[in-house]
Amino acid sequence: MKKDLLLGISAMSGLAAITGCSPAQKEETVDLKRPNVIFIYSDDLGIGDLSCYGATKISTPNIDSLASQGLQFTNAYATSATSTPSRYGMLTGTYPWRKENTGIAPGNSELIIDTTCVTLADVFHDAGYRTAAVGKWHLGLGPAGGTNFNGLIKPNTQSIGFDYEFIIPATVDRVPCVFVENGRVAGLDPSDPITVSYDHKVGDWPTGEENPELVKLKPSQGHNNTIINGIPRIGWMTGGKSALWNDEEIADVITDKAKKFICESADTTFFLYMGTQDIHVPRIPHPRFAGKSGLGTRGDVILQLDWTIGEIMHTLDSLGIADNTLFIFTSDNGPVIDDGYQDQAAEMLNGHTPMGIYRGGKYSLYEAGTRIPFIVRWPARIKNHGKQEGLFSQIDVFASMAEILGVQLQEGVAFDSRPRAKALLGDEQTDREYVVEQNLNNTLAIIKGEWKYLEPSDKPAIEGWTKTELGNAPKPQLYNLKEDPSEKNNVAGQNPEKVKELSALLKEVSGK
Repeated sequence: MKKDLLLGISAMSGLAAITGCSPAQKEETVDLKRPNVIFIYSDDLGIGDLSCYGATKISTPNIDSLASQGLQFTNAYATSATSTPSRYGMLTGTYPWRKENTGIAPGNSELIIDTTCVTLADVFHDAGYRTAAVGKWHLGLGPAGGTNFNGLIKPNTQSIGFDYEFIIPATVDRVPCVFVENGRVAGLDPSDPITVSYDHKVGDWPTGEENPELVKLKPSQGHNNTIINGIPRIGWMTGGKSALWNDEEIADVITDKAKKFICESADTTFFLYMGTQDIHVPRIPHPRFAGKSGLGTRGDVILQLDWTIGEIMHTLDSLGIADNTLFIFTSDNGPVIDDGYQDQAAEMLNGHTPMGIYRGGKYSLYEAGTRIPFIVRWPARIKNHGKQEGLFSQIDVFASMAEILGVQLQEGVAFDSRPRAKALLGDEQTDREYVVEQNLNNTLAIIKGEWKYLEPSDKPAIEGWTKTELGNAPKPQLYNLKEDPSEKNNVAGQNPEKVKELSALLKEVSGK
């Protein structure tokens, strides 16, 4: 059993009675070994998209407040430049490129995380925490062969450590456009079963390719399959009309579910893993935010994301549990401007720079692909507020959480994760020994100190319609990030010994 792989967890009493929300604050008991933990993944958010990271064309006051009350990391990385592998790495503590089929998952993918794998949710669950996955999932559901959305979907997130789930199966531009709650499609009428395919058209619902006159948001590339709410998606779907989401309301729905879970868990300890759909395409803001940013819909959904963070913060304050809640906010990968819809994101930038000073973006091995915003707040514990400049990787969240809880992990669990609680909580500014990054087509890079090495690759240099530089090149690349953070000058030829050193280290780590 998975619990046998975890050592050092003391026996815990049963969960306290769930009482629901109350506006009255309780007298909080601070336990520095058992904080509540909230981990929020935004989607496709760039390090230049937040005012606390220097954005001047848009204001994110709630996220800025979170940063000012804790630590703002300036040198933190996702493991990968796309969604599915980043999430896999964080939840398993293992680099995604060690396992097959951890690329961008279709909406009917089987569960990618093996149910025998000890996940971060398992660690919290076995320590007596109440656990939940809310919002974007994108790690597959169901058994090998694909997901049947018309009955109890097993395995699901409850098979890997989560007590409660209310999730978007994949991404909001992929079918099926429904929520799954505790293994069942929410609001599904059994007489209108769902059929999903990523190989061929199913049913008779209109598609963007066949019926462009029915589309309210036109694709710039791909995204021309089944039309849901006037938006053509990736993949084909029919059935489940009563369960379809309303795109304008997704942020409200998942935020409300997250708040409800927090309220119902306020008298115990809890772990909330939340994935927002913002800033991913299609960018469809609620009318409250539409047109408010001056940067088009991409800017509007950044405001919507900031509202979500504010709602979670306000809920913690209203319950009197903010002090003993460790709150992590980050992004799964870097930003992308045109990601398949004609939403005028590029035309409406108005001087805004989502990538900051960095090269590349989502999909890329260059810095803007994986250097991400990463903010940590824990008022009862983190006293040295400000910048955390040490080299840090999301892969270490797993082991660092176990370290805080006093859980000893057996060898092989969270294989690549390292316990770095002191760095996570601001007690030290030290660098991780190295950070490994992965791009869209599995080319790897390694950062050690001020140096970054990109392995040679014969894969394409540019990612399709986004025109993003992937970082692939036939010869090795070496950059000094201290002197050249924008990676303009490849100095591999001038530093053969450093290339040899980092190439050998990457081979040792990756086994290639």
